[in-house]
Amino acid sequence: MQQEPDSPAQHQQRSEFIRKLVQRKSREHCITDQFVHPAPKTIVQFWHDLQHLPSDIEECISSWTHWQTSGFTHKLFDEYAAKTFIGCSLGERYVRAFERCYHPAMQSDYFRLCYLLVEGGGYIDADDVCVGTDIGWLFEDGCLKLQPLCYDIASGSMVKPSVFLSVDAYDPSWIFYFNNNPLVACTGHPIIEHALNQATRILELADDGVLPEIQATTGPGNLTKSIFDLGMTLGDGIENHLVILSDWDSLAVSQWPLIHRGDARNWRLSNQKRFDPGQIDPE
Repeated sequence: MQQEPDSPAQHQQRSEFIRKLVQRKSREHCITDQFVHPAPKTIVQFWHDLQHLPSDIEECISSWTHWQTSGFTHKLFDEYAAKTFIGCSLGERYVRAFERCYHPAMQSDYFRLCYLLVEGGGYIDADDVCVGTDIGWLFEDGCLKLQPLCYDIASGSMVKPSVFLSVDAYDPSWIFYFNNNPLVACTGHPIIEHALNQATRILELADDGVLPEIQATTGPGNLTKSIFDLGMTLGDGIENHLVILSDWDSLAVSQWPLIHRGDARNWRLSNQKRFDPGQIDPE
């Protein structure tokens, strides 16, 4: 049985909800008792095949490993280690869901939710380069730290945060949502839990041979829908669950170009296509 896709009206409703959330005049960070304990100072990353780690990705990752000298732990998982962690921590149901993630980017999406739910910490994509001099404040409490995004359908390009975060900034062609990179949270954060449960259900419902769309199933679309769902239940209380990173680019930048962006390892070129590592030229 296949899950019915959301209607354009539902997408628009979520976008408007996120717009109002990120553009609030007062975004003071109020820590509730639920999130007073800090997130573990662990930086978690994923690359599906560490035996064939591209040199440019290795350079990106190294910009995060140096934080180990400042009291952080750095963990790098591949497909096998991620699957083992999921099996030991969450059980067979979640392993089966992970196995239905047909692309490395999808595996990464799903694994980060599993890891953060169980262990907490900070997940950073492997193609991000750290440019900040202080990341410690991200781990000072257990609230979910995440990055808002805005896409302009008309121009086919991203809108700068300095533009879309301005109070009442709006264009009918803009789509507001949250990225799933970075994610920093305490163990058992309810948004992470909801996103993982939602992704798992979608993967389970997919008919054999059907490859669900990556972004909506495990990526930013799934996370955004989870925040919207909880926001409908909690009302303004959703603000106490998260911290909106309006200037993530001051801490990290997504490196471009990278070798893998031109082949099947780029999810944008492989969305709803079966990934074949044998087609990747060795580097």
